[in-house]
Amino acid sequence: MINTEYFTLGHISLLLGFILIIVGFWGILTQKNIVKIILAFSIADAGINILIVSLGYVIGKTAPIIDGSVVQKAGIDVSDSIVDPVPQALVLTSIVIGFGVTALMLAYAMKLFTAKKTLHINKFNDLKW
Repeated sequence: MINTEYFTLGHISLLLGFILIIVGFWGILTQKNIVKIILAFSIADAGINILIVSLGYVIGKTAPIIDGSVVQKAGIDVSDSIVDPVPQALVLTSIVIGFGVTALMLAYAMKLFTAKKTLHINKFNDLKW
């Protein structure tokens, strides 16, 4: 019989994050085309973001927005019913930084293509001994 205790949203997103990280690193290490390497970097970046969000996920708690969804009773601390907003803020920052890094890598790839007319890594031997 299958134990459904491990098929929660938190566990599934953790597994998905780890799978995306592994696929991204595999692509970075095995591909020879620079655009494919940049795509693999983006996949690994998305996996890291999913992993951080899933680590901040707490069952039964709500988003850190104080409104009608957070019950404010006398004597009960509001922080007991909301999740920590720091992982969400880190992921938002990571998305913006990842977008900038990806754009910079694509700009370098365009410059390399105009200079060498190829995107294959083995064709770039300017710094090899």
